Amino acid sequence: MEALRRQKIRCSGWDPVHRPRGRLAESDIVNLGYVVNVIEDPAERRDALRQAWALTLKVLVISARLEMDGRELVNPSDFGDGTLTRLNTFQKFYSQSELREWIDTVLNSSSVAAAPGVFLVFKDDTQRQQYVAASYRRRRSAPRVRKSDLIYEQHRELLDELASFVANRGRVPEPWEYTRYSELRDVFGTAKRAFQVVRNVTGAQQWEAIREESKKEHLLYLALEHFGHRPAFGKLALDIQKDVRDFFGTYKRACTEADSMLFRLGDREELEQTMVASPIGKLTGNALYLHLDALPQVDPLLKLYEGCARAYVGGVEGANIVKLHRTKPKVSYLAYPDFDRKAHPTLLASLSVSLDSFKLKMRRYGKSANPPILHRKECFLASDDPRRTRFEKLTRQEERLGLYDDPSIIGTVNGWAETLERCGVVIRGHRARQH
Repeated sequence: MEALRRQKIRCSGWDPVHRPRGRLAESDIVNLGYVVNVIEDPAERRDALRQAWALTLKVLVISARLEMDGRELVNPSDFGDGTLTRLNTFQKFYSQSELREWIDTVLNSSSVAAAPGVFLVFKDDTQRQQYVAASYRRRRSAPRVRKSDLIYEQHRELLDELASFVANRGRVPEPWEYTRYSELRDVFGTAKRAFQVVRNVTGAQQWEAIREESKKEHLLYLALEHFGHRPAFGKLALDIQKDVRDFFGTYKRACTEADSMLFRLGDREELEQTMVASPIGKLTGNALYLHLDALPQVDPLLKLYEGCARAYVGGVEGANIVKLHRTKPKVSYLAYPDFDRKAHPTLLASLSVSLDSFKLKMRRYGKSANPPILHRKECFLASDDPRRTRFEKLTRQEERLGLYDDPSIIGTVNGWAETLERCGVVIRGHRARQH
């Protein structure tokens, strides 16, 4: 609470032991953080969740410990449906799917995974839809103006805002979606006419590409909604209804295309061919590795592959590389905290999601004497990423110096250090040179 207040966030809190006089009040956001996992009575556990839900006006955040956390305990003992720690405190360790099913059953709602062991439950399902849909929508910049136009110059600020909306949604806004719609109407008559001015000065081709990308993002959202009982068209948020009509004509056609993409994901041969053909990412014998910044630009089938894992675990804190496995349905999230700063960053942790069993596996390398490291960092990024130039220059230097002649030994800190010593090479920043 003190941390939230330092950020100027109004909040109140209550705990039966540590803050019994705290104020219980209805709030837009209610956080039930690592509470249900320390309540040993299952009935009391359910009551705590229901009480928190009763105070929630918009979204309830629920977090609990997972089974992979329990593996670090020393001499635990079974107690009820959980565990007693060496400090004689109760802990129930959930699997990701067990926690989600318990929340959904008790609250009779559909939760959304925000992170491993963290779920969001929305009071209004349309807000849930908008939250999930937005997570698969890439933030895009509008195409740059390439020629002058008197009308455009007279209303540049107004039209730039319109261009920003279309760049992110792939379509022109409805009056109820856009606060400055009346200004557009007064000047141009309709939003479509206003946007035509934007197209004239920026070029139509880029906008067609943006529209197609937006359409694919909505297919990804609808495909993943299949796992959580896809709502009827009338139950969709109004802006998503508008998207569906604009991109697909009918909801039935949109769902058919989304389901078709899901079926394609089950074709391991097509998925393998898509990974091999991907112009983005580092392909190895068993996986395709991508920086998360590049993920929005890969083939929609690969985005769906990763999206299945993300829908299950949510965001993985600190992860910046995603590993799409080729030989089995599995996605891993890797944390390289020094990816930008160090020429060859070391792996800090990984979280793997098996899409056939939905088991999570966490590995930490912080105390490892010989952790894995990265090479050829430019391969993980999209072609237009500004970091590529610097990374590519380093790779060319390292190739000329013979550092990649034996790739079987350079994948770890020790192997790389031995190679540098043998070749008489020192690396400073993102530059390699011989002694």
